[in-house]
Amino acid sequence: MSGTSLDGVDTAMVLTDGVEIAGFGESGFRAYTAAEQNVLRSGLGCWPEDDLADVAELVETVHAQALSYYGDAELFGFHGQTLSHDPANRRTFQIGDGQVLADVLNAPVVWDFRSADVELGGQGAPLAPFYHFALAKHIGAQEPVAFLNLGGVGNVTWVDPLRAKPEDSGALLAFDTGPANAPINDVMQRHFGKTFDENGETARSGTVDDELVRAFMAHPYFSQLPPKSLDRDSFRGELSDIEQLRPQDAVATLTACVAAAVARGVQFFPEPVSHVYVCGGGRRNTYLMELLAQSLDAEVVDVDHIGIDGDMLEAQAFAYLAVRVARGMPTSCTGTTGVAAAVGGGIVSKPTAAT
Repeated sequence: MSGTSLDGVDTAMVLTDGVEIAGFGESGFRAYTAAEQNVLRSGLGCWPEDDLADVAELVETVHAQALSYYGDAELFGFHGQTLSHDPANRRTFQIGDGQVLADVLNAPVVWDFRSADVELGGQGAPLAPFYHFALAKHIGAQEPVAFLNLGGVGNVTWVDPLRAKPEDSGALLAFDTGPANAPINDVMQRHFGKTFDENGETARSGTVDDELVRAFMAHPYFSQLPPKSLDRDSFRGELSDIEQLRPQDAVATLTACVAAAVARGVQFFPEPVSHVYVCGGGRRNTYLMELLAQSLDAEVVDVDHIGIDGDMLEAQAFAYLAVRVARGMPTSCTGTTGVAAAVGGGIVSKPTAAT
């Protein structure tokens, strides 16, 4: 998995039949260099008709390097790098050709997970909820819980673990909450030469502009009923006003916006939850975690504390979804993406020598 934060490629091995999680294997992270990040940024907002050969080559090469350590894997899931996401016009674009990886790795590769959902009227995101459902079962949850992923964009999944299948009515509700790490990281890179706000220290040293937070939360997205999803740059106008602040204040205000967006999103849950399990890089931002604990009427828990690797959960999710695709099982449904019926997306590419 390579997410919208553009920090690098997460890799993780899962032992699963696409229903239950039987165990976890090794995991790894291959960071993008500053130069590689610049190449990826050059492709943001672009579509397949644009000249993106250098971006595609980079994504495929780095993923091939990262996945080459898993020689005993029976199947690979390859998310690709999202450059544009426009579900309103039934299109989404994750660059990277799974056939290239299948040939390099000499193993089947599942890819293009989102297109089928979007083409059928779904949001195409988030796609981790079916895995969140399996995780809730795996940890033995007996009441509704939520999984909050704070990557470049934030997304949350409400789970009723007492339902039999993730596609069952009432089992899941999922949606993007709003921007998360991406705008914070952009400001940190531009003004401090750092890729992220370590422990939220920069935010803590700044002052939140409450008026700009209120203006941000006035965006119509936050009153829109879920399921719903966002592009990395959906709030470019609102965020640009915040980014004009003194850098420390901008980071503090952006962080407050993340927490406010999550708190607004929780109001859409069908039932209250006892726990919100936080994964993704944002869980390491102690200032943000404090804001969430203050604003949510539930216990806010770093998912690491229940034995799940919060850095690798998204990568594990696409390994899990790859198995579901290969077995012809659905990977999204009305409650997760708004698609009219349960959909199994994805393309399975086999090594050329094996076809």
